[in-house]
Amino acid sequence: MVQQQGKRLRELLREASRSRHYSRRTEKSYWYWIRYFVRFHNMRHPGDMAEPEVQAFLTWLATQRNVAAATQNQALNALVFLYGKVLEKPLGSIGDVTRAKRPAKLPVVFTHAESISVIRQLKAPHRLIAALMYGSGLRVVEALRLRIKDLDFSNETITVRDGKGAKDRVTLMPDSLEKPLRERAEAIERDVLAKPLERRTPVTLPFALSRKYPNANRSVGWQWLFPSMGLCEDDDGNLVRHHLHASAVQKAVRGAVRQAKIAKAASCHTFATELLQRGADIRTVQELLGHADLRTTQIYTHVLGRGFAGVRSPLSL
Repeated sequence: MVQQQGKRLRELLREASRSRHYSRRTEKSYWYWIRYFVRFHNMRHPGDMAEPEVQAFLTWLATQRNVAAATQNQALNALVFLYGKVLEKPLGSIGDVTRAKRPAKLPVVFTHAESISVIRQLKAPHRLIAALMYGSGLRVVEALRLRIKDLDFSNETITVRDGKGAKDRVTLMPDSLEKPLRERAEAIERDVLAKPLERRTPVTLPFALSRKYPNANRSVGWQWLFPSMGLCEDDDGNLVRHHLHASAVQKAVRGAVRQAKIAKAASCHTFATELLQRGADIRTVQELLGHADLRTTQIYTHVLGRGFAGVRSPLSL
């Protein structure tokens, strides 16, 4: 019975989130916290609980699990969405929740030499993905979601679809990456056009586009720039091809950091600051990186040393 209730709740969450065009990552994150909440209260159904149980759960996260403030807020957002949009029982005041208070940590960043060293340790296609993260300011998922149609070689730009905050944006295409990107796009185009339309493996499409444009998932423009080797099922149970999984790139980057003998707790996100380091205007960088708040971009200026936005110490003159 509990399993059936859980399945039904998952379906309701999926319907509510997708009708509002929430990203799959947000939907997955919300479901994680909803399940966590249910397990914390000994598998009681959320419909049988309300504000006191939410308060107890959020306080426990802060006091016993020592989660970061952002993590606690993410859990709260998931539960507010669950009660307000899925169960249609909006939460009122949840009382005095103990808030998580952990000092903000400065991000780890690479120097230019370290970034190039890590990129050189990687093999295809991870090398090109890392180069895009570094040279174009893409997040790992944004790089993996690129499709052939997102590359504009004439204007030397890359369109990022459904990026940070579920927004689209345009960023720069580095000159040094134009050739490898073009070669990769042309190779994928040859493979696709080598088969008649009905024999091509379809790719996953966002939301209901596959029904609106029946052949788009087999067209060249919608092909992933970094497709996965295996196939998966879409929401309708059809076999389709998705892009590479982010975890594979993250694992490859961690391995490259070790091979480059860089003693930093680095990840894919560590490639983020070269545009500021080279003296670019901070508001331009904010737009290229897709930060909604300038303060997010400014966090990185604290770790850039004498290279911050082209400003040098008077003693260095």
